[in-house]
Amino acid sequence: MMKSFEDANKISKEMMDHSLKSYAAMSKGVQAIASEATDYSKKSYEDGVATFEKLAAAKSLEAAMEVQTDYVKSAYESFVAQATKMGELYADLAKEAYKPYETAFASATK
Repeated sequence: MMKSFEDANKISKEMMDHSLKSYAAMSKGVQAIASEATDYSKKSYEDGVATFEKLAAAKSLEAAMEVQTDYVKSAYESFVAQATKMGELYADLAKEAYKPYETAFASATK
């Protein structure tokens, strides 16, 4: 009886350790995602303001169209790059959060 209690206590402690490691990894990943999203939002806003200033200073319709075209092109490229980066951050978050349990599941199936 004492042996099974000790085994249960050991397993409980291991699972708690894995949970805490997973929580720490998730916390770190979420912070990275939030920071990246904040940086992107700030840069996007600044680019929009700069474009508006250029549009306001445009002397002709052709110049305004060129400014707008350049902005749309750079905004699209920036968005695609950001979406790719965010996807990688979310994938890394999932991998890091699962990693502590990976060893536990591997040892449990042996």
